[in-house]
Amino acid sequence: MAYTQKNYTYNDKLSTDENLLLDKLFKLRLSHMSEALEKQFLNPNTALEDFHTRISEIIHYEWDQRQNTKFNKLLKKASLKYPTADFDSGLYESDRMLDTHTIELLQKCEWIDEPKNLLITGSAGAGKTYIANALCITALQQLRTVKYIRANALLLESEKARQLGHAYDYTNQMAAYDLLVIDDFGLMELSMDKCRDLFEIIETRDCKKATMIVSQ
Repeated sequence: MAYTQKNYTYNDKLSTDENLLLDKLFKLRLSHMSEALEKQFLNPNTALEDFHTRISEIIHYEWDQRQNTKFNKLLKKASLKYPTADFDSGLYESDRMLDTHTIELLQKCEWIDEPKNLLITGSAGAGKTYIANALCITALQQLRTVKYIRANALLLESEKARQLGHAYDYTNQMAAYDLLVIDDFGLMELSMDKCRDLFEIIETRDCKKATMIVSQ
């Protein structure tokens, strides 16, 4: 493109006034809007479009790019096992015997806002984790904060935080996510201290934030 994220680079194919306008948009931190307007300036057919269409296209582009940036940041922090999971046509394969109606209702994410807890159970290899991750992505697309973590990892992290004297901070960190997903629940070794750590995390979230448990 004619500019980078850090500095605007003047485009020799555009007039001075057009370059100055793009530069001002960039300085206003509307770089995506500047990019969309630059494309319009370079496209001779743009003049055929009416003003409403042109300005709508520019605004929508800025909005979409910002939403994508927010989503990607949230996705990275969520640490999903399957960051590209989705509800494709395989969801409706009869041999999987899934309750597709319930899954479709869960995709609305209203249960996260209420908030309610969700338990996903099934035998090994049934696709529990994949469905859980797909639900996480649906929530992330609505810009909710999500954290996916295996039960063993959660207990190890909480134990380390406790040993360092940061148990309170770690519990509050886990409590802050709109959705916390604990996978492989029940497969971890538990001591009294680990049970206490787990209880504190779940209790702190209870009736305030949604928690998803995935277990065999």
